Amino acid sequence: MVKRKVGALEKVDADLSNLQYKIKRDPTSYREDFLNQYSQYEHQREIFLQAPTSATDNGIVSIRDLIDFLAHIADCYPQDTAQFPQDLMHILSTHHEELEPELREKVVGSLVLLRRKDIIDSSTLLHTLFPILISTPSKSLRTLLFQKILSDLRTSNANSTNHRLNRTIQTVLYNLLTSDRTSTKGLWAVKITRELWKRQIWTDSKAVEIMKEASLADSEKVIVGGVRFFLGGDKEREELEDESSDDEAVDMGRLKHQMAINKKNKKKARMMDSAVATVKKKERKKKQPHPLNFSAFHLLHDPQGFAEALFSKYLQNTRSKLNLEQKLLVLQLVSRLVGLHKLTVMSLYTYFLKYLTPRQPSVTSFLASLAQATHSLVPPDVLEPLVQKIANEFVSEAAAAEVASAGLNAIREICVRQPLAMNDTLLQDLVMYRKSKDKGVMMAAKGLLSLYREVGADMLKKRDRGKEAAMGLRSGQRKEQRFGEEVVGEIEGLELLERWKEEQRLRLRVEKGLPAEIGSDELEGEDEEDLGDWEVDEADTDDSGDWINVESDKEIDISDSDNDKPATKKAKLDSASSKVHDDKENVEDQAATAALKLSTLATTRILTPADLAKLQELRLSASINQQLPASQRKRAAQQAAALQARHADDPLTAAEIEGLASLSKKSSKAEKIALAKAGKGDESVHQSTQAKRKEKKEALGKSTTNKEKARKKNFMMTLGKGKAKGKRSLVEQGRVLKAHVERSKRGGKRGNKGK
Repeated sequence: MVKRKVGALEKVDADLSNLQYKIKRDPTSYREDFLNQYSQYEHQREIFLQAPTSATDNGIVSIRDLIDFLAHIADCYPQDTAQFPQDLMHILSTHHEELEPELREKVVGSLVLLRRKDIIDSSTLLHTLFPILISTPSKSLRTLLFQKILSDLRTSNANSTNHRLNRTIQTVLYNLLTSDRTSTKGLWAVKITRELWKRQIWTDSKAVEIMKEASLADSEKVIVGGVRFFLGGDKEREELEDESSDDEAVDMGRLKHQMAINKKNKKKARMMDSAVATVKKKERKKKQPHPLNFSAFHLLHDPQGFAEALFSKYLQNTRSKLNLEQKLLVLQLVSRLVGLHKLTVMSLYTYFLKYLTPRQPSVTSFLASLAQATHSLVPPDVLEPLVQKIANEFVSEAAAAEVASAGLNAIREICVRQPLAMNDTLLQDLVMYRKSKDKGVMMAAKGLLSLYREVGADMLKKRDRGKEAAMGLRSGQRKEQRFGEEVVGEIEGLELLERWKEEQRLRLRVEKGLPAEIGSDELEGEDEEDLGDWEVDEADTDDSGDWINVESDKEIDISDSDNDKPATKKAKLDSASSKVHDDKENVEDQAATAALKLSTLATTRILTPADLAKLQELRLSASINQQLPASQRKRAAQQAAALQARHADDPLTAAEIEGLASLSKKSSKAEKIALAKAGKGDESVHQSTQAKRKEKKEALGKSTTNKEKARKKNFMMTLGKGKAKGKRSLVEQGRVLKAHVERSKRGGKRGNKGK
């Protein structure tokens, strides 16, 4: 009996599939058949709605097949199926808890299919699915609805940004968070917004405001979701973009080599065409302008109010339900906001005092947050007690090496952002730790010393200042930094770019055979070339009534005396004083000329991206001591490049505070063995070096040599060739060797030498 029922259902399903195929090809001819099936659907739907929980398996399968059939051909009869989407929405909204799982999944899939056929719009679909997503207790249904909502939003914004739909959904999510801050339903708003932000579908300030409200909620899960978005959402977006760009990488050289060596067929040709199309698409993508992906921190409307609300609600409030790990996440967010936007939250720094002790769990995270919250506008008298406490608690002879290294690194990170937080006495004491036997402590102290050689060499003793800092102080180039002082109106290292451009111009003149000195006629031509389309009014001449500098009238002394010695002495004094005055004026004129030259380059030339890249390279090379050995210079260049690549939005992690403390820890025997075995691969299979090379070669898709192929041949296949070689005469052997030499000279049998 069961077999008969299953067979009948399979037959009905096959008949519906056959009818569906016929209707799509000719809807007019099969209209009567469609109406019969539609009336049957209405009959089954009425029966099902009367008792959804007591429906039989036969009735559920029947209505499921009919729903699937009508969803696929609804676009062929739009007037007859006008009520069909509303019926599905009503069934899903009213009975989603009682529906059988497969039938429920079929209803959701049919609604999505109707959306793809443009029978219903995205707004209608999302307004139907989203209330069920936040209210249903079924985990499988929540997962399905979440995937369908994201898929529909991505499809709606695929070709162009659908601003109306985005604003509608963002308003729904925002209201969901603000209507009930204690509910965990807001977690779905966090998940949807974070996923769309990662996919670069929502990149505006409205999405950031949604996550801001999530961070200020009363539910721990929603709070952590909102805070983690600000701390890691931008990094996720960059990683996803890097992964998508890496997936499109195609090795065209390898494909061409395989096409030239292997047997040619249609499949290989299609693969080659597909690879060429992918490479062309990637090249077009490279030429497109890079989108301006602003960080979530920069899209906040009121970062000061947001930071104060977070700090007062979760950190200062003793009734906060957050645990230590969650409080650390909030503290990292507050500190990044304060440091990035240079906010003023004075109570934040006193909050750190009770946590700055080596016995505090996750103390390196607190130290990193304190360094992040420091900027140039924080008063030094606020930071001095914190720096003093770190030095007292962490940096001492009795402290462990890891503790002292972390303390010195934290002090250095604080002083990088606010050098005035350090006093002379404490600096001299900390610099002495550069003679420590522990490598981590020694490197941390040297880092602090090198920092103050750049930003505050006058606070160091003469023997610790170094050559460049001492010469800078003596010449007056390095001055004491004052609180709140910022250099504006300059481009760092622009004189290096100007000097490099001048050297390049002289080198080109020498290559062309022109003299190194530029004549007046050539100078005018070069000036015209540099100015381009800039027009200069040359109507002004000396006769145009301009001011003319005239020397002041000299006093004429008339003396009747023949004794000229006093006059000579006075003349010598006057000439000496005038010479000093002239030298002083010459120095001032040179400085003014240099400043004018710098400002001319900055204001009359537009720096291209190539100029900016070269300027960055020149800055790095200028910051490295060229007197170092080649090996040390290369390492210093790599370190400087890593520091320059670090963006202002990048967080300061606890690992950076720990620094080289891991070097001072004595590893156990098991850890040393595990470290030695790392990277060696599976040792259970023994392979020779040649076999490993061969395996690597095959993995890269490279072909083998003729000798290697000959080794794999059956012996009976090579027997005839071996006998023939043995029967060669001397004349034949000479002819073969001569042909071999000629073939090798022209690059092999195909003559591909040099390719």
